Order: sequence, then structure tokens, then C-alpha cells
Amino acid sequence: FFQKTLTAIKNWFTLFGWSKGQNPISVPYSLRRDVCKFQMASSQETGFKQNLGKDTKTVYDMVFHLSGQLLPGITSSKSLPLDPVERILQLHWQHSTLLAFLKSQGASLPHVMPEFLLEPDDYKKWIKIQTALKVDGKNSDIVSDKHTFILEDSIFETMSKRAWTDVLLQIYKVFVLTRVSSRNITDQLSLENVQKMPRIKSEPLSSNIYSPYERTILTWLNKHYEKNRKTVWKDCQKGGVPPMRWIVNFDRDLLDGLVLAAQLAAYCPFLIATHFVRMYTNPKSHEQFLHNCLILVNAMHAVSLAIDIKV
Repeated sequence: FFQKTLTAIKNWFTLFGWSKGQNPISVPYSLRRDVCKFQMASSQETGFKQNLGKDTKTVYDMVFHLSGQLLPGITSSKSLPLDPVERILQLHWQHSTLLAFLKSQGASLPHVMPEFLLEPDDYKKWIKIQTALKVDGKNSDIVSDKHTFILEDSIFETMSKRAWTDVLLQIYKVFVLTRVSSRNITDQLSLENVQKMPRIKSEPLSSNIYSPYERTILTWLNKHYEKNRKTVWKDCQKGGVPPMRWIVNFDRDLLDGLVLAAQLAAYCPFLIATHFVRMYTNPKSHEQFLHNCLILVNAMHAVSLAIDIKV
């Protein structure tokens, strides 16, 4: 389950998380690595900056693209110092700033410590610095006031991957999912057939699983499925018109491809005759489910909806 979630996140952020097109990412490796565009070079006479690549895209670029806001004190030209201790402390501060910013936007990340977002070697250096500073009793302003978690290498790698996965999920939640508008919900429910269906409540506390934005999307799915099922499959080659259904989740209710096909047909009706009439409207076997999803993915490719969804 976690691997499927990770793959979906990686695909979405690769395609849509950046300005100026796609940017392949790996979780957590590229996110941990690409934290700055410049680094102070080791010339003692002149402290010039070494360019690590003008095309290097950092997680801060992603946050700016999705939110339109710059993180306090962090700019694209900010460099990391050459001194190892100062470098680790600044990296930790940058990750702390990122987490604080996301939390201020409504992200739920109480379990993610800034040090979990570091590279493994940097994490070891951070532990050494914290241990040394606490033993000396000096520089209390840069010693973490929280408990220092000392993790083994394999456990840290698992923790870091989970931390970055949760950070990306929360970025999606607070900057992308909140764009869903419920302005036209009343219009969407004006159809007589849709009015006969049970309503999905939009009140914030009516579900402990889905947010109001996700329930708005479920309402949209119900509306288009009910509105289009008789039109899309009236001439179906593999069954009659599919029955009415109440779509209340994003996994089991979408498995047979019919609900998503109805959404696509609402915007691209020309796909009905070329693709959707060949779907099974009452699929029973795994083969029939696969058949439907093959047609759905082919239809998406036909309209250049290339979001890398596997059948």
C-alpha cells in the first residue's frame, strides 16, 4: 500500500509539481539532495559561490510554484556555507522553516522532525553536533529543545522516506486539494435523477476520512456518472445501461472504470463511440475489469491526457 502511494505521489509531483514542465523526482533521494543551487567555494581569498546547476530544482521551488509563497528567509539564491557544522545547522534550520510553514497552512506533520529530512550522512553529523553541544552545555540557542532521536541506518532510511512521503502528501493537501471549489454544487445537483440520490454532506465534521474538498469531488463524480450513464452506454456492445450507484469512496467505487469513463465522456463525448461502447457495464471477472481499464487508459491517451496512470 505504501509503495503504491509513493509511486502515485512521485508521478504526480514529477508531472505537476514544478514550473516549466516536468521534473523527475525520487523520494526521498532527489528531495534530500537538491536543497540549494549554490554552495560557498573553498577559496579563502574570495568567498565566491559555486553554482551547483542553474537547472537544479529544489523543494523550495516546488512549494513556491504550488503555493505562490516564498518561505521566510529562504531564496533560490541562498547558498550553503562551506563549514561542515554551519552547513548542517543551516540545513536543519531550512527544514524546520519548511515544516513550520506547511503547518501554518494547515498541514498535519507533528511526527516529522527536521532531521528526518536530511541525507543519512548529514543526519549522523547532526546527531554528533547535538551530542557535543549538549555535553559542553554551550550554544543552547542552536541545540534542539526536542528529544534527539538516534536511529540506526536502516531505520533512518525508512523513517526519512516516510517523512518525505508525508510532507509531499500534506503539500498536496494544503496547496492543491484546497483549490477544489464547491460554488457550482447546487447547479450540479439540479438534475431530477441526481436529486433522488442520497446527498454527500459537505460539512467539515461529517466525515473523519474525507475532507470537504474530497467530498466535493465525490459529488462531482456522482453527478456526471448519473447524468451520463444512460447516454454513454445506451448502445453498449457488452451489456445494457449500468445501474445507478452511490459513489462514496475513491477506491472500490472506481475499480471497474465505468465511473471515470463517465467523467471523461462528459467532457469528450466523441470518445463514446470509439472507446466506451466496448466496455463491460456489469463486469464480474478480473479480465473484464482489466478490459474496461485498458479502454479507459487508451481513451485518456487519445486526448493526450498523459498522467502516467497504469491500467
